[in-house]
Amino acid sequence: MNLSFFDQFTSPHLLGIPLILLSMLLPALLLPSPDNRWVTNRFSTLQSWLLHLITKQLMMPLNKKGHKWALILTSLMALLLMTNLLGLLPYTFTPTTQLSMNMALAFPLWLATLLTGLRNQPTISLGHLLPEGTPTPLIPALIMIETTSLLIRPLALGVRLTANLTAGHLLIQLISTATTVLLPIMPTVSILTTLILLLLTILEVAVAMIQAYVFVLLL
Repeated sequence: MNLSFFDQFTSPHLLGIPLILLSMLLPALLLPSPDNRWVTNRFSTLQSWLLHLITKQLMMPLNKKGHKWALILTSLMALLLMTNLLGLLPYTFTPTTQLSMNMALAFPLWLATLLTGLRNQPTISLGHLLPEGTPTPLIPALIMIETTSLLIRPLALGVRLTANLTAGHLLIQLISTATTVLLPIMPTVSILTTLILLLLTILEVAVAMIQAYVFVLLL
């Protein structure tokens, strides 16, 4: 019984072919690319407004030179947002519950920002490893601590996203299973657990959006 709860996190296969690539590409296929020959409708207008809002929020902490990252960061935000939200639908697979995928997204972008900082502003980038005003005996220890925290940052990004989505999906499955089991035995309690399940689903929708934003913002 315990193992069946984790079956939803295994990559689906069809005739021995993994379908995780299809589940990653499906969210992108749901977003049509506007064309000059199209008449602007409500869906494309809403899509443009959301992308503009996301880009504005992500680029706000950055200076003008950092705005060149707008395309890749907004695309990553849209991918994570659509993948997380579609994963809440029944009988679907959420690729972002896989640590390997989250690490594949976090590590290259983290390394790119690190190398860009070392190339453009090496003194300031290395200065973050040693806070100002540190006592001399603590300098070696603080440099080691700051270096370690810098190196484990992509791992923290991947684990945070994986753990939050996995915990939410497990809670939804546990409560939905309890609701089904209690329905013929204690209908009143089953109705109460159904209400809890509804509130938890709303919470998970918020978590899916927040985690996508936090992942890209910390990058």
